[in-house]
Amino acid sequence: MTERRIVHTEHAPKAIGPYSQAVIANGFVFCAGQTGFDPATMEVVKGGISAETRQVLTNIKAVLEAAGSGLGKVVKTTVYLHDMGDFQAMNVVYAEFFPDAPPARTTVGNLNLPRGVLVEIEVIAMV
Repeated sequence: MTERRIVHTEHAPKAIGPYSQAVIANGFVFCAGQTGFDPATMEVVKGGISAETRQVLTNIKAVLEAAGSGLGKVVKTTVYLHDMGDFQAMNVVYAEFFPDAPPARTTVGNLNLPRGVLVEIEVIAMV
């Protein structure tokens, strides 16, 4: 049987439903989609798509570190955008977090995301 371990950190927003921040299985960490919530206030950061993307990736970094991984071990991301018109601004911030050898990525847009957020990102990384 494969070991399955739940990951939780106070340095990222707590789950707002019946899911875990991440799960480790078979040498990979599968992170739930993160949004631009500040973990201290559980409110969406102000400043539009750039600020939200930065907070999303900061939250992901915290979850990955709690799992014993990191941004440099991400192999796949999925980006969900409320408005595809925000793609370029999101991409600028995203590139700051993945400057070299970025992971594979899928971007889906024109979505109604939870609680009116502008962006949600999920990742799969090696442990």
